[in-house]
Amino acid sequence: MRQMLRARVVSRFLFEGICAVVALCIPAQVLFAVTCNVVKHNPPSEADKAMLAADYAKAEGLYQAALAKQSGDPDLTAGLVHALLRQQMVSEAEDAVKTALATAPKSAALITLRGEIELRKGEPWLVEPTVIESYKIDPCNPRTRLLFARALEMTSRYATARQQILLAHQFDPADPEIQLAWIKTLPLQQRIAELEDYLSSPTGDDKETLSQLHADLERMRRQAGEPVKACHLASPTATGEIPFIRLRGNGDHTRAYGMEVGMNGHPTRLQIDTRGAGLTLYRAAADRAGLKRLGPEEKGAAASPGQKPTYTAYADSIHIGSFEFQDCAVNVIDSASPFDDGDGQVGIDTFSDFMVTLDLPMRKVGLAPLPVRPGETAAAAIGLKTIAEDMDDLAPVEAARPADAKAGAAPPAPAASASSDRYISPDMKDYSQIYHVGHDLILPTALNGEKVKLFIVDASLDATNISPGTAMDAGKFHEDKTMEHPSPGGKADRVFVADELSFNFAHVAQKLNGVVSADMSGASKADGMEISGILGMNTLSLLTLHIDYRDGLLKAEYVPGRGYKFE
Repeated sequence: MRQMLRARVVSRFLFEGICAVVALCIPAQVLFAVTCNVVKHNPPSEADKAMLAADYAKAEGLYQAALAKQSGDPDLTAGLVHALLRQQMVSEAEDAVKTALATAPKSAALITLRGEIELRKGEPWLVEPTVIESYKIDPCNPRTRLLFARALEMTSRYATARQQILLAHQFDPADPEIQLAWIKTLPLQQRIAELEDYLSSPTGDDKETLSQLHADLERMRRQAGEPVKACHLASPTATGEIPFIRLRGNGDHTRAYGMEVGMNGHPTRLQIDTRGAGLTLYRAAADRAGLKRLGPEEKGAAASPGQKPTYTAYADSIHIGSFEFQDCAVNVIDSASPFDDGDGQVGIDTFSDFMVTLDLPMRKVGLAPLPVRPGETAAAAIGLKTIAEDMDDLAPVEAARPADAKAGAAPPAPAASASSDRYISPDMKDYSQIYHVGHDLILPTALNGEKVKLFIVDASLDATNISPGTAMDAGKFHEDKTMEHPSPGGKADRVFVADELSFNFAHVAQKLNGVVSADMSGASKADGMEISGILGMNTLSLLTLHIDYRDGLLKAEYVPGRGYKFE
């Protein structure tokens, strides 16, 4: 039987205090008003050219050969480290930084590289002190600003992150990583032009990233030719509940939980995905509801190999529970649904304009207005984050209003998201700060009360899992040969199972046996830091999760004996 207990989480101190370190130690006028020269780059070396061509292995060899002649050179070390990180060779990258720092411990560039390694290793709480250390040596290092922006963004300090990206771009507009981060801060038309320019020459991005960027560019081009619409709440109240429905496939077994959604008045069953990207339909459901396709009738492009082509379409009306929303863009997969009982998915972050209560024991979602920020005269406009890109943006919020609004009418107040830093209201002091990367909510979790690791919250996964390396580090694990399965190469993948493992997060704890290992390399690459596992339904099903996506806050509650039985 699962046992959920109130607990003090080891990682709590990591969020209460460290998040404010930079603001306390560095005056704001110094952070944002430093006068610096623009970085002047030498002509690209053969190693640089290989890196820009995304030939990371070749670049690695060339940088190593150059370092053999110029040991400890910061620029060559940076090239080597970035080539290694692109190949997910984190330990080797860490060793390269340690070797260089041994000869130049006061190098701001090398200290910043150490911070990049700390972030990639899944130790983001170390990054801001590293930023301070590097900044005191050289406040004009653009990579320090970029690293700081990444730490700020994942802790919901979007306004300050944007300022740091703009400064990094002023200092070094030729750095491809800085350039791409800067492009994401721009209004739509300028973003299109700059992204076209960015993609016109080698950037060092891998094929998967380039495919995604080209797909984003095509979507933005189509969006630019359409009337501006804002998905907005049309109901008189912003408070209510949405019950779950059972998705049972061909039998009585509950395959997943979902929501009944009215798309232009047509009933649609969407599977709940806590790691989802907005609201997604399969084409049959979109056609049945008469959704208006964005752009000309042409086959959508798949963002990545193996994915189905997608396109964007507009719904005049979306009914969910007691709520109605109007003029909403949604993702459409240009394919048939693989399930007879479902028409798509809905991510919980679709409701990120609300205070979300994910009541898993009672199988429902509660929505309420977010706290009004200091200085705001009224609550921001509320809508749905229905398309994947809604949550991946540091651009200034552009004025938008429903397409059918009367001429001269004032547009609704913009949502306070990309333009604002997080706000912790007095009645939310007991919430835990979480990391928010893309569509993933990432919780620092103390394993067996000691080692703090990063776990993704995913209530759509049946069981909590753990990476093989973390399972071995936890101490109590064994190999389960009965669970081995052939890999694509024909060799069976080894499966490790961890026992007597205590998960301690957000003031609750749970002890589990039989936690199966799973490869987390894809999630780690996508989120840019080491992910040690996923907290699934066997851990979360007894909890009520209160989530403030805007400010990156989460509170977990456990009430013994509370729950609803569909069966």
